[in-house]
Amino acid sequence: MTSARITIVGSANLDLVATAEKLPVAGETVTGATFAQHPGGKGANQALAARRLGADVSMIARTGEGPNRDAALALLKADGVDLSGIVSDPEQQTGVALIAVDKAGENHIVVASGANACLSPGDVNIEGKPDAVLCQLEIPTACVLAAMRANSGLFAVNLAPAGPVPVELLETADLLIVNEGEAAFYGDGIHRGGGLVALTLGGQGAVLYRAGKEIARVPAFTVPVIDTTGAGDTFCGALVLALAEGREEGEALRFASAASALTVTKPGAQPSLPWREDVDAFLEDQD
Repeated sequence: MTSARITIVGSANLDLVATAEKLPVAGETVTGATFAQHPGGKGANQALAARRLGADVSMIARTGEGPNRDAALALLKADGVDLSGIVSDPEQQTGVALIAVDKAGENHIVVASGANACLSPGDVNIEGKPDAVLCQLEIPTACVLAAMRANSGLFAVNLAPAGPVPVELLETADLLIVNEGEAAFYGDGIHRGGGLVALTLGGQGAVLYRAGKEIARVPAFTVPVIDTTGAGDTFCGALVLALAEGREEGEALRFASAASALTVTKPGAQPSLPWREDVDAFLEDQD
């Protein structure tokens, strides 16, 4: 089978991760943490997820220069993502995410967008005719709209982090992906168009809607939780890939949920992203 061609337009960050017994509340200092540094950013995470799951992936993004750029792009480069669409900006810092993780795998994340916020519609040069384009909201909305207008295949948007977007985006996208908080933020607006809406429910699984009507639902898989960072991004990359491959909607949702479940069993965002054979073997064990 020919690999699906997917273009990701989104963010690339360097994740600085502190893992502690518990997450701090406002004004509290938590000590005794361990530190790790990983590549991250929703766009880069989703690009690597789709690549490891079998897609031919190109990424469009903007970074700074220097060692943080190299570290942020290291796994994308190693695993064969096409990075020719990533602009190096000498005036900006590569985006950084400050992540705190507790012993249950829950996290707090603060993102310093850096060069991601400077991506421009002129940078969004989608070459050829990819089977799908996937965007998120860690880049300017104008870039997401440029990607939507330039694309002729499946156009998907992960509406994260939640924020105001043009009605045109909600009505035109072929696939919108949200978690519970994002779904609450957008309300019925996510069901205004005729496309698909995927809603992730954490421990309750995931649901797929079309025009406001449920068409598929899968329960969550039971796995040991080490770190939930990157699970949502894996779900996005996996779902878009499965749909681009022509899978039936319910089957695509189950595949994405399985890939997401495997992600939480390892620490870090990109280092934890599963390979296609891992997901296929996991699903076989569930049958």
